[in-house]
Amino acid sequence: MPKSNMHHKAEGNTFKFARMLRQEFTEAEDKLWQKVRGHRLGAKFRRQHPIDKFIVDFYCFEKKLIIEVDGGIHLDPDVKKNDKQRQTLIESLGYRFLRFTNDEVLKDTEKVLQRIKAEIKSV
Repeated sequence: MPKSNMHHKAEGNTFKFARMLRQEFTEAEDKLWQKVRGHRLGAKFRRQHPIDKFIVDFYCFEKKLIIEVDGGIHLDPDVKKNDKQRQTLIESLGYRFLRFTNDEVLKDTEKVLQRIKAEIKSV
């Protein structure tokens, strides 16, 4: 797999794992993917995209935007700490983050989409 600025040193195993994750997504991830895929919001998104040693849920290279959809496990203090470290590292590469819970995506999809659109337009 060719490496580029889109992947920031991602290794082969990370690509394999990302491919697997694209086949096993949560209901919230699938719902959001149906709304953001392609250029539906004015920017192209990819899902389960490798960046460095991480895989992000949704990724827009053009706008340097990452969207994460978090389930209940992300409330655990250790997971929160890891999420923060991961986000800090990825932000140091010049990316911006939007983070939503599964519940937000499933129950208030339009509000989530409005936040994403606003972030896309702010660049």
